[in-house]
Amino acid sequence: MNLRDNKLTTFLIAGVLLLIVPLFAQQFGNAWVRIIDIALLYVLLALGLNIVVGYAGLLDLGYVAFYAVGAYMLALLASPHLSMTFTSIGAVFPNGLHVPWWAVLPLGAVVAGGFGVLLGAPTLKLRGDYLAIVTLGFGEIIRVFLTNLDAPVNITNGPKGLSQIESIQIFGFDFAKTHSLFGVSIPSVTNYYYLFLVLVIASVLICYRLERSRIGRAWMAIREDEIAAKAMGINTRNLKLLAFGMGATFGGVSGVLFASFQGFVSPESFSLQESVMIVAMVVLGGIGHIPGVILGALLLAALPEVLRYVAGPLQNMTDGRLDAAILRQLLIALAMIAIMLARPRGLWPTPEHGKAAPMPQAK
Repeated sequence: MNLRDNKLTTFLIAGVLLLIVPLFAQQFGNAWVRIIDIALLYVLLALGLNIVVGYAGLLDLGYVAFYAVGAYMLALLASPHLSMTFTSIGAVFPNGLHVPWWAVLPLGAVVAGGFGVLLGAPTLKLRGDYLAIVTLGFGEIIRVFLTNLDAPVNITNGPKGLSQIESIQIFGFDFAKTHSLFGVSIPSVTNYYYLFLVLVIASVLICYRLERSRIGRAWMAIREDEIAAKAMGINTRNLKLLAFGMGATFGGVSGVLFASFQGFVSPESFSLQESVMIVAMVVLGGIGHIPGVILGALLLAALPEVLRYVAGPLQNMTDGRLDAAILRQLLIALAMIAIMLARPRGLWPTPEHGKAAPMPQAK
């Protein structure tokens, strides 16, 4: 059996496992399938941030802002909020706007990409910590705007958030409803799993092609040495803006999916902690390496939920003196520190990055 046959066999086995994972997890309760769904959303976010951090080497701590833009885009266009708030809109659309998701998805990607370029434009000459501080501030500004845009005109409904967001429907198939296939009940969380899985696979293919394209190689040249890249004729300004814009589109798409999946959005879902967690996924898995980024996203998305079962007994051992949520965060931090001490380049780093050049052979 040649190498191509081995790869094909591996892909087939992986495909079958991915198809049956939610059906198996469903036997232990829909909560476990929901955890997997959220993990897939984090994979989408981590793949988008990897374009900015992993390929172009730009530290972005405000990435959750693009996630929020996509989520609120669907929440405003696919809920009755605008019709109930503005009489002019309510007169034209008395039952709500009800913009279909397939129209909001590209719109959310484009608007989020525009915000990415807007963030990247004034930060072109910043590097390292300075860039991180500016992007962190951008993410917080977006969250504060979402929290306070309920007065004098109620646009985002402030900290109360937006509800009654429509679910995704494809050819009449409603992903929010339970369906039956060959006598097997398929709940909504399982329906969304397969949708998210398709989009994750598409995103992986896009990132794979980007990494091996001329643009991807130019991004990596900027990451390694921006001055040398500029001396070689690479337009670093345009490529940095492209990296911010491309990464932001992934965040916008993820936000649209998140809003439809939850049916409710509020500013609390887009805090600084979310941005830090997404950056940690990229760093923990392996900066610039797609399999490593996916592994890091899945690990950090599932770890808090798994540690719920550890934090509870530890809280009981201390007679409730330790808060379970704080204890869980402590365990996550300790696990991340241990992993980074053991694997400083990430759990699955790219094989080429950081490899020493071969020594010339003596004649």
